[in-house]
Amino acid sequence: FSPGLLVVAGSFAAFRLLNRALERLVPPPPSARRNRWKWRNIWTSLAHSALPGAHSPSPRRFCLHPEMSEDLVGTHPPGAHSLVAVSVGYFLEDFVDMLCNQKLHQSWELLFHHSVVIVCFGIAVLLHQYVGFALVALLVEVNSVFLHLRQILLMANLVHTTCYRLNSVVNLGTYVVFRIATLAWMTRWLFLNRENVPMATYAVGTVGMAIMTPMNIILFYRLLRNDFFK
Repeated sequence: FSPGLLVVAGSFAAFRLLNRALERLVPPPPSARRNRWKWRNIWTSLAHSALPGAHSPSPRRFCLHPEMSEDLVGTHPPGAHSLVAVSVGYFLEDFVDMLCNQKLHQSWELLFHHSVVIVCFGIAVLLHQYVGFALVALLVEVNSVFLHLRQILLMANLVHTTCYRLNSVVNLGTYVVFRIATLAWMTRWLFLNRENVPMATYAVGTVGMAIMTPMNIILFYRLLRNDFFK
């Protein structure tokens, strides 16, 4: 038994309760009332992305703990393990929420994405290793803030507003820096450290990167096409 599993369970329950309370905290506009569960789901995802400590401390922690850049396997700052466990709880909650409320053909991409993240982060939580690597992966949450905000503006029928256009530009910029560049760095790290990582773990990481990279490139193309080329 790992204490991290208790954090995962607590995180799952907390995000589940938040999901239920959000319809009262942030009532859906008329344009989103036909899809109330989606409105709650996106706001829950935004809450995870914007959590104090969910993403902004990652660069700071790497500055305060420069040894992490050399050892992402056994080195991690205090609180990093709990942070990864909290994220596992969120991704589990989001997986269950989509599975219960959305048709499979509409959500299979995100379900597949969440499955990969849960497995990879779960290994870090259970083994207390590769937490630094998972912390690097959480840098993508910087972009997720603007990605979820874009969905909220779409559901609120605010596409033709300055706020949406500004968010589109920031979303695309942070996508390149915190998603594509981060995944490229993680892939490079795996390649350079293949002799220092057990074969099973290396295989999981390589498969994860091989899945995540094309998915993020496809999503980038969709964002570019829908927000700038149409």
